[in-house]
Amino acid sequence: MVRQGYLATLIAFGVLLAGCGRQTGSGSVDPGPVPGATEASRPLAPEQLVGSWTIADVDDPGAGKILRLAPAELHLIGSRCGTLGGSWRADVDGVFLADIDSASSLVVEGIPGCERAGQDVPGWLRRVTAYRLDGRGLPVLLDDLARPVARLIPGATPTAGPDMAASELAPPVVTDAARRALAPAAPLPAALTPVDRRRLAGRWAPTDGHKAAYVEFTADGEWRGSDGCNDDSGRWITAAGGTLLATAGAVTLMYCAASVPVGAWLWTARRAGFEGDVLVLLDAQGKEAGRLRAAD
Repeated sequence: MVRQGYLATLIAFGVLLAGCGRQTGSGSVDPGPVPGATEASRPLAPEQLVGSWTIADVDDPGAGKILRLAPAELHLIGSRCGTLGGSWRADVDGVFLADIDSASSLVVEGIPGCERAGQDVPGWLRRVTAYRLDGRGLPVLLDDLARPVARLIPGATPTAGPDMAASELAPPVVTDAARRALAPAAPLPAALTPVDRRRLAGRWAPTDGHKAAYVEFTADGEWRGSDGCNDDSGRWITAAGGTLLATAGAVTLMYCAASVPVGAWLWTARRAGFEGDVLVLLDAQGKEAGRLRAAD
């Protein structure tokens, strides 16, 4: 299993988090107040999430110590299951989504209960659907009721280990290309009805292409699908204005004629809307990525 090429060439959006129980990193760190549901938010930009962060105030003793967020990937370091990798998505409205799709071989082979560490998103992380900045400008991760789930404290320094590449230790950098990729998405065209979570849940098939291609959105925020020959999966989230963000994980690379890259469609999607009974996926520039119709 390998990650598809589009994961190596596109910039991810969002953030993956994890943390030690009530950890605040260094004893001298005072991360400041946590914003509540009614506190006015500072202006947001996904690039503010890029960095190496100490995770604080996660109610899970094995959640992890450091979250390293690069423009195209994330690493959760120091969890009870070792170092985990994945992708993240976020937008300027504060929507957040993260996924796990890999774990070190050390984890899979040596720690009881961690056999699926590279496939399952930790429960606390699964609850996170948004981010805001607190009074000091530090990121706070929130659930769907705007309740804090975790705080991120800057300046974390990962310690080299047998399951970590050198590239995972250096502080992530926001490049000009990353800033362009993380810029606000074009608005949904007025002719489309904004997508919503309830209507999106279910099985959809491309309007053209391989008859076996499909994508199925489940109510718990997971999706699975096929291009006609290769299976794919990830997570998804919707928000106001037709916002749709999705992750995509490892996929086989079997060739088949007339395949439909539904995973790539979802990865590049930033907006989605309905044209009658057809689901239209749009990229950040408002260009159509793909069309699907509800399948029986």
